[in-house]
Amino acid sequence: MTGPDPEGTPHPPPGTSRLVMGVAWAVLLVGLWLWGNKITDVHGGLSAPTTGDVAAVGRPEGVDLPPPREPLPAARPQRVDVPALGVRAPVVARGLDPAGAIDPPPYAEPGVVGWYGGGVRPGAKGTSLFVGHVDTESRPAVFYHLSALRPGEKVRVTRDDGSVAEFTVDDVRVLGRDGFSARTAYGPREEGRAELRLITCGGTFDRTSRTYSANVVVSAYLTGATGP
Repeated sequence: MTGPDPEGTPHPPPGTSRLVMGVAWAVLLVGLWLWGNKITDVHGGLSAPTTGDVAAVGRPEGVDLPPPREPLPAARPQRVDVPALGVRAPVVARGLDPAGAIDPPPYAEPGVVGWYGGGVRPGAKGTSLFVGHVDTESRPAVFYHLSALRPGEKVRVTRDDGSVAEFTVDDVRVLGRDGFSARTAYGPREEGRAELRLITCGGTFDRTSRTYSANVVVSAYLTGATGP
């Protein structure tokens, strides 16, 4: 609904994401990092756990992850499917705004996933970045259950060359503002692989500032492909 809530904080209109500031924080950090680093040329991967306000699934014992597949020729994404979450969403390319942040998907389209079109195409060598909203004032959005993903589960990206790139999740983290490292979150986990990041808001929602305290970052890497 619209109008002030019981604490006097005005609601945005229906269909407007209440996560605008949380998403902006995530994509701003991505944008600023991209400004100063070529995403395919970041070295070192993740050699140590992230410090700060972090809840991580990591790689639980007993989960056998498949070997990486050789990267694919570059092609643009059209749809992303996450079977474990029931997600089947169209993908739109997004750029950087004047402040150097990646524009998230339109707030009026909470079922759409945004891909940073100035970076790596999913399936090619490097890290491809996808962002999506977690909810709106009235209902869950496309990445509402993103933090429930676990290592070993699949993310499939349909590409405009008719192929489907299949990624395997190898890490799920909730990264808080304190001690946050964009390089750790968005840089390659292992050199030479085709990798994917799915990013949304997480942590706790502050009704006064209307922001979330953290971001969910799911890491996955290419393990299969079908089609041309």
